Amino acid sequence: MTLAEVIDEHFLVRYRQLLDAEDKAFDELEHAYEDGDRAHFDQDLAEWKQAINRKLSYLQKCGVQVSVSV
Repeated sequence: MTLAEVIDEHFLVRYRQLLDAEDKAFDELEHAYEDGDRAHFDQDLAEWKQAINRKLSYLQKCGVQVSVSV
């Protein structure tokens, strides 16, 4: 299946939800950092990582190959 065949309205709606969840988690992480709140920062960092992993898992499930370089 090609990428063009994977992308439809349902895909875009779900992917937007995952992006919004990641964005929200990052905002919380940013606020905890700015406030110097280490306990919340650690928790928010874990939640942000989980949001990223949910997004990447969804893409893989849909057959979208994603290579990540760090």
